[in-house]
Amino acid sequence: MQSNSGVLKTLKSLTRFLIYASILLGATLLVELYAVVPVWLFYSILAGWVAYLITAVAIAKDLKIAYPLSLVLAILTLAVSLPQPEHHSLVEAGPSPASVTFIVGSVLQVAVILTVSSYLVLTRRMSGKGLPQDSLYA
Repeated sequence: MQSNSGVLKTLKSLTRFLIYASILLGATLLVELYAVVPVWLFYSILAGWVAYLITAVAIAKDLKIAYPLSLVLAILTLAVSLPQPEHHSLVEAGPSPASVTFIVGSVLQVAVILTVSSYLVLTRRMSGKGLPQDSLYA
């Protein structure tokens, strides 16, 4: 079994990979959307992507605040994206670049949420500030 520091290192690497992949997929999304959506919507999405890009730079610099920020951005991305009927129509229409981008992007955001949450909980436990593993109800 891997030590907690080994698991932490793996989670950190996986989290970084997923966030960087989200940035690349987001750039693809921006290209896809440029000529299709209203200007105000494009700039709103661009602003979110820039926030994610800044977070990725902060993660590359290993700033601790970047991990909770990436968690918030991933949750916001899903909260804005998933309820849209247009997105559901894309998926129902069958495979297309837009539907693949939506599906892969959603899966990436869920993966970011899971890995960042796990990383933050394990980091907190290892620092001694979290709940001990054996005494959840003590």
